[in-house]
Amino acid sequence: MTTERLPWISEDPASLRVLELAQKVAAAPTTLLITGESGTGKDYLARLVHELGPRRDAPFLKIDCASLPPQLVESELFGHERGAFTGAIERKLGRFELGGSGTIVLDEIAALSSAAQSKFLRILQERAFERLGGTETLHLEARLIALTNVDLPAAISSGRFREDLYFRLNVLTIAVPPLRERRADIMPLADHLLRVFRSVHGRPGVHLSDSTRRMLSAYHWPGNIRELRNALERAVVFSRNDKLEPGNFPENIRAEGGAVGSTAGLRSLEDVEREVIAATLEATHFRIGRAAEILGISRKTLLDKRKKYGLK
Repeated sequence: MTTERLPWISEDPASLRVLELAQKVAAAPTTLLITGESGTGKDYLARLVHELGPRRDAPFLKIDCASLPPQLVESELFGHERGAFTGAIERKLGRFELGGSGTIVLDEIAALSSAAQSKFLRILQERAFERLGGTETLHLEARLIALTNVDLPAAISSGRFREDLYFRLNVLTIAVPPLRERRADIMPLADHLLRVFRSVHGRPGVHLSDSTRRMLSAYHWPGNIRELRNALERAVVFSRNDKLEPGNFPENIRAEGGAVGSTAGLRSLEDVEREVIAATLEATHFRIGRAAEILGISRKTLLDKRKKYGLK
């Protein structure tokens, strides 16, 4: 199933229930907590809730809580006035102000420090804040959606997350099931992603063989949709013809999917690695950052391997 603006693949009963919940909570101004394993599509669901609700034409702002510098949390979120601290040469609007009457997504909410959690708690309680160095009280108009792949009750027990903040967040909650628990979504998701990669990589004829489809359906996808996406994109980049066979996919996927065949004609690991890296660099027009992302390695590792194999 899809919405007009944003696709949300829902064929499995488990994901259909998630879609139904998203439709029910979309119009509510209440803070929403979305939980689920990494790679299950929590950020897509947050965007879907925004698109389905009355705020769809207002800003949609995502804050990566894990990357907020502890010493700059207040400045980033609340903004500051000129002269509020050394280096504050002009007024800066914070994220909560820039969000207007739209939606603010708090990604990886469990990564916040204890001090930052206290500041968020006040925002949720009072829906008001002041810029650093300012006296004007500003009101939070945006809807907040918090995302986490952490077991928050366990984090509370270990002292890593505030219980009072959890209760403030846990008013409306949607738990996104892992891909292994919504298996009917695997092939519709694969087909959707493949359509995207056909366009991105200029491969309009690329398609999955029947044996590959059986293999993908059988695999348990511990990395969820993110792992499926990466596996498909690597297969498109590395393949030499338009039919994607099991051999175009990593061995762990082939093994679990019952697609490991004869070892005859296999090459050394270095030969395969060199060919894969060369193909990825060529397909991405030697954009190192993009190639490293597709390969699942760091930029530095890719540069080292490029030098090792003499790839220009």
